[in-house]
Amino acid sequence: MAKRDFYQVLELEKNASEKDIKRAYKRLAMKFHPDRNQDNKDESEAKFKEIKEAYEVLSDEQKRAAYDQYGHAAFEQGGMGGGGGFGGGADFSDVFGDVFGDIFGGGRRQQRPSRGSDLQYNMELTLEEAVRGVTKEIRIPTLETCDVCHGNGAKPGTSADTCSTCHGMGQVHMRQGFFSVQQACPTCHGRGKVIKDPCNKCHGHGRVERYKTLSVKIPAGVDTGDRVRLSGEGEAGEKGAPAGDLFVQVHVLPHNIFERDGNNLHCEVPINFAIAALGGEIEVPTLDGRVKLKIPAETQTGKVFRMKSKGVKSVRGGLQGDLMCHIVVETPVKLNEKQKELLKEFGESLGGTSGEKNSPRSKSFLDGVKKFFDDLTSK
Repeated sequence: MAKRDFYQVLELEKNASEKDIKRAYKRLAMKFHPDRNQDNKDESEAKFKEIKEAYEVLSDEQKRAAYDQYGHAAFEQGGMGGGGGFGGGADFSDVFGDVFGDIFGGGRRQQRPSRGSDLQYNMELTLEEAVRGVTKEIRIPTLETCDVCHGNGAKPGTSADTCSTCHGMGQVHMRQGFFSVQQACPTCHGRGKVIKDPCNKCHGHGRVERYKTLSVKIPAGVDTGDRVRLSGEGEAGEKGAPAGDLFVQVHVLPHNIFERDGNNLHCEVPINFAIAALGGEIEVPTLDGRVKLKIPAETQTGKVFRMKSKGVKSVRGGLQGDLMCHIVVETPVKLNEKQKELLKEFGESLGGTSGEKNSPRSKSFLDGVKKFFDDLTSK
């Protein structure tokens, strides 16, 4: 039966990027994994192998270049099918390295099992959790070493055989004129070993999909964009290779009172106009509870009071940030008749809007407006 085009297998266009290829492989491998298709296991197993083979070729730059030029013939016995040239993407350092390697008994050995992939988990925190630090439990999907075959991929009691195509070298030679180009063996995929009797649980992959629960300690002072690294908590490596790492990406949720700017906190503090004019003492919120703040007489909207060391302590050590209190003088609403009369009398005592002594900014503004119109009419 003729092989399907590898790009069609992964449902990709021929100009697909590396990220597109990886994303398509993960999506399709998860969809057709035999463990997820127990009712149609034989067909899903065949589909899964086809997806894996397509990915192993298209994710390798040199293999993909050979496939793009020669198709499936690039990996059949006898090499790249057809003469002329090196084939797109051939690496000249590989070419000459292979020639001299053959002469002096060098050459490459099988590929080492690859390290497990890193994982990322996005964690949302409240401002209080970010400032004080918190320990949270998370549940993540990952690949873990198969507990039946212990990662070697073979059924218990059996072992992998030396590959008959590359004789355990993991590489095969492809002749092009006077030169010999090496590439990963298409039979064993560069491992030098072939599993004839695969493990029933992991189907020869040595790893299985599982969810695991972890306890993650988030240090005090983190902010949006910070990452916490958990070494070795990523996907298990192939055939005993080291596991990848888990990166916990922090996102701090907006707060209804405070706004964070680095290690400083900002908040709006409304005061009534009597306290603004006469001064007084008010309570303001902090992350440690309420504290008293003295408001001097004649305080205007926009005035900022700094409360030292009431902000966030740096996650990297050092001094603690401050709390910046932004004053907003609030206009009274829903006044009764008596309050309105008192305010009217009070306003008249100030000389209306033109009171130079009590409202210098109003007087300055009105003088500016008068001059503006005088200049217009005089032209």
